[in-house]
Amino acid sequence: MASIPTLSSSLPTISSSNSNFNNHSPSTFLTLPLTSLFGTTISLQRPSSTPFLLNNNIFPPTRAFSPTLSFSLPTKKPQTDGEPAKTLKWSARAIKSFAMGELEARKLKYPNTGTEALLMGILVEGTSHAAKFLRANGITLFQVRDETVELLGKSDMYFFSPEHPPLTEPAQKALNWAVDEKFKSGEEGEITVTHILLGIWSQEESAARSILAALGFNDEKAQELAKIKGDIDLSFKKQI
Repeated sequence: MASIPTLSSSLPTISSSNSNFNNHSPSTFLTLPLTSLFGTTISLQRPSSTPFLLNNNIFPPTRAFSPTLSFSLPTKKPQTDGEPAKTLKWSARAIKSFAMGELEARKLKYPNTGTEALLMGILVEGTSHAAKFLRANGITLFQVRDETVELLGKSDMYFFSPEHPPLTEPAQKALNWAVDEKFKSGEEGEITVTHILLGIWSQEESAARSILAALGFNDEKAQELAKIKGDIDLSFKKQI
């Protein structure tokens, strides 16, 4: 069974010692190169023998620190008829869209990450083909957020969402649909934001489907979006 997406992070910590670094020149101060923008780990490296400057204060050299972002999204197709289970990867934009969707659910103080939050996450990330297609068709983040509040209402002002709001059943099905469609295509490559958006559209009783329909999205536009990628069959229409 597909796992529930989770997001965890650890923040960097800086340790100090009592050594005196007043004799060091500014040219020896540390720079922090960003070695990875997306993926499992974002590492900020610095030499162990070099002090660094922060807010006009000199700090002693410390070990490199590494804030880690780990994601768990459904990636496997269950083993069937003697065939081994297969695994696919999500694109960096898809991972970020999911993370932003979880954040949007928390902003609205909802107890779960629903399809409406996944839809908002796509628009917050904003750089994928799916997000650009939505904007080109007049569907914006602010419109989706307003429609969400109108449809689902506002949460109690004293309620606080969990750090990682669990997925609703339609949201989980939408992500599973994205994985299944990628497997069915037989193509190499990653599961993209387009797969997520069309997975959301496949859930006819979901909040995001209602919101998209209210904003002018329909089956014809879904087919048009699917053709952009070329490896999506929209098999949900066969299930109607």
